[in-house]
Amino acid sequence: MLGGILAGLGAGALWGLVFIAPQLAPGLSAVDLVAGRYLFYGLTSLLVMAVQMRSRPLPTWRQAGAAAGLSVLGFSGYYLLLVLAIRDAGPALPTLMVGTIPLWVMLLGKPEHLQWRQLLPGLLLTALGLVLMVEVPHAADGQDGGAQAWTYWRGVAYAVAAMLSWTFFAVLNSAWLKTHRDISTTDWANWMGVAAGVAALVLWAAVGSEPKVLLAQADIAQAAMVCIAIGVGSGWLATVLWNRASRRLSASLCGQLIVSETLFGLAFAFAVLGQRFTLAQIVASVLFVLGILASIRAHR
Repeated sequence: MLGGILAGLGAGALWGLVFIAPQLAPGLSAVDLVAGRYLFYGLTSLLVMAVQMRSRPLPTWRQAGAAAGLSVLGFSGYYLLLVLAIRDAGPALPTLMVGTIPLWVMLLGKPEHLQWRQLLPGLLLTALGLVLMVEVPHAADGQDGGAQAWTYWRGVAYAVAAMLSWTFFAVLNSAWLKTHRDISTTDWANWMGVAAGVAALVLWAAVGSEPKVLLAQADIAQAAMVCIAIGVGSGWLATVLWNRASRRLSASLCGQLIVSETLFGLAFAFAVLGQRFTLAQIVASVLFVLGILASIRAHR
């Protein structure tokens, strides 16, 4: 259980990096950033598979199809929605919306032997933390204000869609790993990574920026480093860790650990933007931590 918890927290820390990626690579469009992340995730997966090709199995067609479907829910489709949400609504609100995923995963993935009263403290602490941190900006008066309000609420819609996408991914991925224990968590991460890399290439070829436009940017080297970092770290390594947590822990406890992504995401975002935590945000962060601890206690 301890190993699963540490793996889940490690994945959350690596995922928290994605919330500052748009600010570190402002010259990249949402599609370019998604494609870059999952292209490098896919390349890393292919490299690992090539090194281990003599000792590790290749997926069957059925396994490959499952990996492709879950990779869209949890990777390329989810992250595209998240980047669009951050673009339209800023980094704070999408971070908080994604932070509600533990609530939904706990509700959908509760083990049969646990009673609701055992999960209630963790759920309430997490929900209270989210309520404290929610801030809806007021639109400015006039036509520009209306346009800003429309953009903001469009970002909220993207954030909700991203939340639903990853919630279903967390529940279905956990169920798949528990029913296919003969497949290693690293192999499963590699298969999903290859599928995500292919999806990223298709997406970028369809609506991504032209190569000459990307190469003409002054910060292209920094943008490439950002894509490599979130592809290898927030992509491949985080998925390996998350798969290990998903196999060792129940879906409800594993879902509660996603709160760590919110905590790390907020910390990274505020550190990069030079902002300080407000009292409400500090209290909410404490509630998140207490919620994780309460959930761990309930699942013992």
